[in-house]
Amino acid sequence: QVQLVESGGGLVQPGGSLRLSCASSGGPLDHWAIGWFRQAPGKEREAVSCISSTGHDGTYYADSAKDRFTITRDNAKNTAYLQMNNLKPEDTARYYCATHRLYNTCPWPDLWGSWGQGTQVTVSS
Repeated sequence: QVQLVESGGGLVQPGGSLRLSCASSGGPLDHWAIGWFRQAPGKEREAVSCISSTGHDGTYYADSAKDRFTITRDNAKNTAYLQMNNLKPEDTARYYCATHRLYNTCPWPDLWGSWGQGTQVTVSS
């Protein structure tokens, strides 16, 4: 059974970068699309970016992530990544990864499963 563990969060200044990792501590990830989602205090969980199971069949980015974030995966390492550049204070949130069969269900976090515990990203000067 897939169990996901996120890492790589932290405190960064505006304009800085972070790379988040999503690793499986259980079964392999290569049959699953991987999604990154975030939730800020008092707000609903929202999609950030998702990638197909192979990494070659498609990706999805929320408008807020386009041109700043890049999602990738390494199935040999059972790990997915979210490279975040030019971070802004509004990116502050807890970031989670999750799985689904179809990456293009990204806009609907409620459809996704196997959620990790998340990693906190704080963007502040």
